[in-house]
Amino acid sequence: MGHREQIYLYLADRKGKDMKATILVIEDNEKNRYLTTFILEKHGYQVFQAEDGQAGIALAHQIKPDLILLDIQLPVMDGYAVARELRQNGELRDVPIVAVTSYAMVGDREQVLAAGCVGYIEKPINPATFVTEIEQYLLARKPNGTQEVRHD
Repeated sequence: MGHREQIYLYLADRKGKDMKATILVIEDNEKNRYLTTFILEKHGYQVFQAEDGQAGIALAHQIKPDLILLDIQLPVMDGYAVARELRQNGELRDVPIVAVTSYAMVGDREQVLAAGCVGYIEKPINPATFVTEIEQYLLARKPNGTQEVRHD
């Protein structure tokens, strides 16, 4: 069974046969939001967007996404604080959060993971591999709500 088929079966079991994964993109840069959303929607994902950390937390409570893609350098509330707050909420605690950020200095990845993210993708994203990169986090999430955290 292929990678995409495994994701489809997991989501079909979780949400019903015709439902796609819901992904929340928390990103303040309009061009980055557009590109990310375009790529994900092209691959059948339902995408919601928030422009800052506070709005992202509120939207996450409302939609209960399957995955959150989180910029770190955000207005109002930075991505580290967003990840920590989401991890404290019982309903959202197990939702995978993947940092998508231009922070690439020594120690940045560790700081992102310590804040509660399960993964890290550097900007600029590669449109050819982006979906495959995020799908590993959807696939790692088990139907009982736990995760197999992978730190590539």
